[in-house]
Amino acid sequence: MKKTSTLCVVINMLNFRTDLALEMSENQESEISGVEITMEQDETLGITVTWVSIETAEGAAAMQKPIGNYITLETDAMKENDPEIHEEIAKILARKLGRLHKLDNNSVILIVGLGNRNVTPDALGPRVCEKILVTRHLGEDVPPDLKGKLRAVSALAPGVMGITGIETAEIIKGVAEKIKPDLIIAIDALAARKTSRINSTIQISDAGVNPGAGLGNRRTPINKESMGVPVIAIGVPTVVDAATLVNDAMEKMLNIMQAQAKEDDALMTMLGNMQETERYGLITEILSQSNMFVTPKDVDAVIVRLANIISNTLNISMHPGITTDDVNRYL
Repeated sequence: MKKTSTLCVVINMLNFRTDLALEMSENQESEISGVEITMEQDETLGITVTWVSIETAEGAAAMQKPIGNYITLETDAMKENDPEIHEEIAKILARKLGRLHKLDNNSVILIVGLGNRNVTPDALGPRVCEKILVTRHLGEDVPPDLKGKLRAVSALAPGVMGITGIETAEIIKGVAEKIKPDLIIAIDALAARKTSRINSTIQISDAGVNPGAGLGNRRTPINKESMGVPVIAIGVPTVVDAATLVNDAMEKMLNIMQAQAKEDDALMTMLGNMQETERYGLITEILSQSNMFVTPKDVDAVIVRLANIISNTLNISMHPGITTDDVNRYL
């Protein structure tokens, strides 16, 4: 009896692995002091945008996220091969990005693609960097029809510490001290709590990024405090841990079984009364030796589409007066 009670306490203390502020807010049982949440929907495009603003230390502690703004755009259309709606998504994201940080025509921007280009679910950042219209090196060599329309933009894909032997934040800090950007934008692959959000969600935040946090890895944060300049993070959840996948499958299975079970079925009553955190904790205990993360089988094609969306977002928002057609012509 005592052992069962201890296990329940441990289970209730466990947290879902997620990098999304939206999912942390959904995991709260009541309204959080110091956190404002607003939502807007475009039913025509099937897009939901949620703005989570963490304003106080109390809110940051409850959300386990730094103080700042977190904008989340959700739509299954990201996973589909539909260039027209992808362009609309990029335009929406560009407008939201503009609300987080104001730039002038002389601003210098450093775009950083975090992650391992050799591992597809983690290759989003480097793939985005390949599609960025970099201009800092052009000087007076700007094409005549683009004069006055371009800001100084650089792109860097620093790799991961397992390959370079160097903390990623140290590489970015060294480059930033040399080129002195007014803004750093870091792109990274994230982890989600819900399988439905894999490859269908983009989060933008002005609170920076903790690389690998959703996977349980702790690296030096990349934020205004560590870099000395404002940092905006853009991320897409591309993986989910195995316990979450099993938990979602178990929930669906229980719903089917409960619909068919008799009202006095004691086992089904017990399973139905189990809280989601308890169920997830139990599954985590069972799978504790596996430490596995999973990704959809079509991740290769989806990463290419996501990289296009995010790079188009950055190109049109960083360079005033140009369109995606202009960008595609010069890349």
